[in-house]
Amino acid sequence: MNYRLLIMVIACLCPWLQAGAQEYYVGGDISLLQRYDDHNVAYYDQSGTRIDDVLKYMKSDDVGWNAQRVRLFVNPTPSLDGNDPAICQDLDYVVGLGRRIKQEGFAFMLDFHYSDTWADPSKQWTPVEWQSLGDEALAAQVYEYTKTCLETLVEAGAAPDFIQTGNEVSYGMLWGPKGSAANRCYTSSDANWSRFVALLQAAGRACREVCPDAQIVIHTERAGKPQTTVDIYRRLSAVDYDVIGLSYYPFWHNGLSTLATTLNQLEANFADKKVQIVETAYYYQWQPGVDYDFSKTWPVSPAGQAAFAKALITELKKHANVNGLYWWFPEENGNGPGNAVISSWVNRGLWDNNTHRALPALYELKAFADRPGTGVWMTTAANRDDRYWYDLQGRRTDVRPQRHGLYINGGRKVYVK
Repeated sequence: MNYRLLIMVIACLCPWLQAGAQEYYVGGDISLLQRYDDHNVAYYDQSGTRIDDVLKYMKSDDVGWNAQRVRLFVNPTPSLDGNDPAICQDLDYVVGLGRRIKQEGFAFMLDFHYSDTWADPSKQWTPVEWQSLGDEALAAQVYEYTKTCLETLVEAGAAPDFIQTGNEVSYGMLWGPKGSAANRCYTSSDANWSRFVALLQAAGRACREVCPDAQIVIHTERAGKPQTTVDIYRRLSAVDYDVIGLSYYPFWHNGLSTLATTLNQLEANFADKKVQIVETAYYYQWQPGVDYDFSKTWPVSPAGQAAFAKALITELKKHANVNGLYWWFPEENGNGPGNAVISSWVNRGLWDNNTHRALPALYELKAFADRPGTGVWMTTAANRDDRYWYDLQGRRTDVRPQRHGLYINGGRKVYVK
């Protein structure tokens, strides 16, 4: 063994390892936290001690989170969804919360909805101000809007580390006015996909120009349909992005074995992409009608919710391509004074809506980022084969990686831009 070469490689890698030690991201979509804070809603830990600053508490050793996600609407319009007070995240709101997130040392994921209201698989409605635009003008507007928002965030000290260009875009986005599905995309048809790709390319171009170090996330929610998920991302091959973002809720997307199949197929077909579960949750009380009832596996209770979190993390740790996990709406904590925060309880958060105390699942999630060692692969002169590339976890690929980062090739460290 060429120990001199080995020592040189280790020495070269050490600064990079220290800088990139936080490889796994765990946290939540805390888009309503500022509104709860503004209404002085009390939060308590499991023992009943009041939490002075929930964001700081999420960073504490007890919780151990290192990332947060926040949604952004164009012109939030609660009346489009039944006067829902949870639709409040305009740019000013996100700047303030994003700055807090960055100041506390979290990685920050920005979730562009490109709508005035909730954008999800059943509704991707174009903002009112954009509805008169043709396809080319709409793509230009997406570019300008994305660029302006990101420039504002960067200037305010709230630069995102991850940027979702669209929310749950399994069937495309920016379909048209409320109720329209004219531009909907299906994997069984070629219709509307070129339009959708152009919109994502416009958004991504703005991201690369303003936040070149941020990773772009394309977010879908067909995790319960493995082949459909693969087909979607194959159709987006011309889009520049870094991370496949998935929503996974077992009561809508089936059990962990189905999720495992999806993750395996994504790794097999998109080896250069990381995968993050950007939304997940489970009920701790009052589960409504669901597509898949797992209450016999994970009872609808605080303990059952925690058991789901543990089982999910156990499964995710089996998949080397997965490096992010976010709980959706963990900060839910009752309605707030006069129902001013949310219109009705969702009952999937990590604080009890009745007692305002933290639930056991809050403390389970940090296990996702708890990995032994760094997994660095050490190279020697004996395996200086230029055909193979290795990442810092020792995973090999026969082609030059597409995702930017540090790799080993032919016994040398190479940073791929």
